[in-house]
Amino acid sequence: MTQDELFQKLKHPNPNLRERAIWKLAETFDKTTIHQLMKILDSEDMVYRRAAVKALGAIGVDAVPFLVGSLLNSCSVTVRGSCAKALAQVAINYRGEAFPIEGLEGLRKSLHDPNPVVYISSVMALGEVGSLAFDILVEALNTTDNIALAVTITNTIASIGGDKAKEVLTQLVSDGSVVDIYVKEAADSGLSRLEMIMKNQPK
Repeated sequence: MTQDELFQKLKHPNPNLRERAIWKLAETFDKTTIHQLMKILDSEDMVYRRAAVKALGAIGVDAVPFLVGSLLNSCSVTVRGSCAKALAQVAINYRGEAFPIEGLEGLRKSLHDPNPVVYISSVMALGEVGSLAFDILVEALNTTDNIALAVTITNTIASIGGDKAKEVLTQLVSDGSVVDIYVKEAADSGLSRLEMIMKNQPK
């Protein structure tokens, strides 16, 4: 099957055929493939756009510089949000490999994006990266005035889990009047979930 035919399959209503095309593109990609996929990220066809996001995530590390470039510089909110989601897919697909520093830096900067679609998608991507992104999330939590961002980060820290997450959440819950009530509620809820998970983990 040619690359053009694979790209057509990304629009197919059958999700199994789309998935096969995604991974076939990832197996046979070159720079042209990445450029073509990047062009789809502002497509009005949501199925096509989401397939391109997944394909870029399947390509992995080689797609990261292109994704970061558009995440930080595109005028389109749709493109920026799609780039953050594609970086999340890279983290999901390649959990055994270290996430590129360039990707982490790009996501750190995009936490300050003015659009909630972009900064929330960026938090989610950092959550998929996991412990390697922990300090970036804590730094943003401690410095942001954006309550929606702070709540999202608090929930994400809880989902990453571990002793460091428990320490951050405990501090938020026990803090005096400094922490916003919504952030405190998110921390309290996250801490309860985290303690339950840690309690049930095999010793």
